Amino acid sequence: MENILSILAPFEQLTREISSSDASVADVIPLHAALKRLLRKEVETDRGVKTMKSTLLESVSTRFADIYSDPLYCIATVLDPRYKDHYFDAGKKQSARDMIQAVLDKENPREEAAAHSTGDVTQTTEKRARLSTAEEEERGQPPSLSDMFNEIMEENTTPNRLVTSSTAQQLDDYLSEVPIPRSENPLGYWRNKQDRFPDLAKVARKYLSAPCTSTDSERLFSAASHVLDEKRNRLMADKAEKLLFIKKNLPLFLNK
Repeated sequence: MENILSILAPFEQLTREISSSDASVADVIPLHAALKRLLRKEVETDRGVKTMKSTLLESVSTRFADIYSDPLYCIATVLDPRYKDHYFDAGKKQSARDMIQAVLDKENPREEAAAHSTGDVTQTTEKRARLSTAEEEERGQPPSLSDMFNEIMEENTTPNRLVTSSTAQQLDDYLSEVPIPRSENPLGYWRNKQDRFPDLAKVARKYLSAPCTSTDSERLFSAASHVLDEKRNRLMADKAEKLLFIKKNLPLFLNK
C-alpha cells in the first residue's frame, strides 16, 4: 500500500499545481515531462508495482502526446521564463522556436523573416541526473516531481543560432538567459523586461494569460452562490457581477 501511495503522490502534487489560481497553460509541458521522467525512475520502492508504473507512464505519454505540436502549449512554455525551451528535445526546440517566430512575424509584418540555422543542441550526460537520484536514495527518499524539474533544467542548454531580424534577436537573447526560479511570477518578469524584449513581451502576455484548466472558473461559479442566495435574491445582475469581479481581482491589486 505504501508503494502505491508513493507512486500516486506526484499525481496529487501535479493536480494541485495545475488547479491553482495562478497556473497557466505554460505549466502543462514541464509538468508532463517531469512526471514521465519520475515514472521512468527505478527505485527500491518499486517492488510489486512496476507494472502499475509502466501502465501509468504509457497512459500519460499517450494521452498528452499532442501537446508538443500544439502552438498554444509550446509557445506558452518557451515564453515562460521559468521553463523556456529546456523541456523540449532538439527537434522540438526548433519547432517551438519556429512557432514563436511565426507569431512574431505576423505581429510585425514589416520585419524580415528570421533565418534559422540548424545548430546542434548540446546536452550534458545523464551522470549528474543519476548522481542526484542516487543521493536521494542514500537518504532513504525516493525521487520527487521537483527533483525531475531540476534534472531537466540541468541537462538542457540553448543552441546557438544565426539571427537576421530584431525579433529573432530578441528571442535568441531571451533564450540565452538563465531561467528564473519556478517560485517567481513569469508575468512579473515580462513587466520588468518589456523594454528590452518589447515584441516578445506582447506575445508572452497573450499566451501566459491562458489557464491550463477550468478549475478556477468553476471556483468563481461556486462563489456566485455566496453572493446570490435566498436572503439576497433581489440583487441586480450587474451588481452581482461587479461584486464577483472585485472578489476575484482585488487580491491581484493588493499584492502588486
